Amino acid sequence: MTTEGTIASVTLLPTPTEQPMRETHKAPKTDKARSHKPDGTRAAGCANDMAHERGSRSNRSLEPETSTRSHGKHGRQRSRLPEWFRVPLPAGERYRELKRSLRGLGLATVCEEARCPNLAECWSSGTATLMILGDVCTRGCRFCAVKTGNPRGKLNTNEPESAALAVEAMARESQVSYIVITSVDRDDMEDLGAGHYAGCIEAVRRRMPEIGIEVLTPDFQGRREAIRAIARARPDVFAHNIETVSRLHRRVRDVRASYRQSLSVLRMALEEGISLTKSGLMVGHGESKEELLEAMADLREAGTELLTIGQYLQPTARHLPVERIWTPRELDELASEGKRMGFLHVTSGPLVRSSYRAGEHFKDAIVSRSPTRRGGP
Repeated sequence: MTTEGTIASVTLLPTPTEQPMRETHKAPKTDKARSHKPDGTRAAGCANDMAHERGSRSNRSLEPETSTRSHGKHGRQRSRLPEWFRVPLPAGERYRELKRSLRGLGLATVCEEARCPNLAECWSSGTATLMILGDVCTRGCRFCAVKTGNPRGKLNTNEPESAALAVEAMARESQVSYIVITSVDRDDMEDLGAGHYAGCIEAVRRRMPEIGIEVLTPDFQGRREAIRAIARARPDVFAHNIETVSRLHRRVRDVRASYRQSLSVLRMALEEGISLTKSGLMVGHGESKEELLEAMADLREAGTELLTIGQYLQPTARHLPVERIWTPRELDELASEGKRMGFLHVTSGPLVRSSYRAGEHFKDAIVSRSPTRRGGP
């Protein structure tokens, strides 16, 4: 089982006139010295999705540990992850080229700041993720280490053009050909950030019309007008994660999110003219295989054709504990089941995250797709 994970993620830094958003939540600092193994590998304790795609920049340990139930100091003890979570340290000319390019543009990356164990593998693929709308989320999902608070409507209005310039430079200097645009939730904004998403897509299209664009969005409170605004900007892929099975949704996600609302968002995207939708599931919260298959069937019924499945890893002691580690073989079996259901592409593995090899999977889907397959199994 391959252990590539999230792709390179770029956070657009605030302009000098911008004031930083107030934080109300931070993950604790960790001892960086524990992150590196003597054999030149890095363990994957920080590989929660930017989780997920939504841009965690907290410092957290890469020591291969996760939570199991016990009667320790806090009711739980830390136990080591299996060896398949070990990945090589960053290396390779492509990785070095992209790092130099980003430094020259004055950009920071979520992958570096979160010390993602898959950074080198993903950067070497030449695909990049832009995180827009700041780094403070208005939601408080119990699996996610992104800072939570109220940005009070603050917005970098220069961000669309900055995003386009960043993509143009990365394409020129590092052969980037596919980007994923993602963000935190912005319930504090009147349009929930949808217009800003559309502006970023359009700005990138004007400068780089040939580049592939995927958006990984919040649920926008299920508002059709927000989905419509993004669809009119013509991204190649619209992604929104349902995250977990129906039974566990209330426990895992913010109370303002719901399983049915997320499925509705994916349906609306297709109804508004999006041609290809994508979603992601985490394992490790206590779900059964049968529940996962039911969620996958619900996604197919909603017309979703691309799917990622990855292992949840607890980002800090304050977040939900890992109830179970799924083996690579079990995750392979889920991918096979997904293909039988009619997904064009299912990527399933321990370190798979929402934007894992997104450009390659988009191209594979286009090649294998037939006009009769959209809209259900």
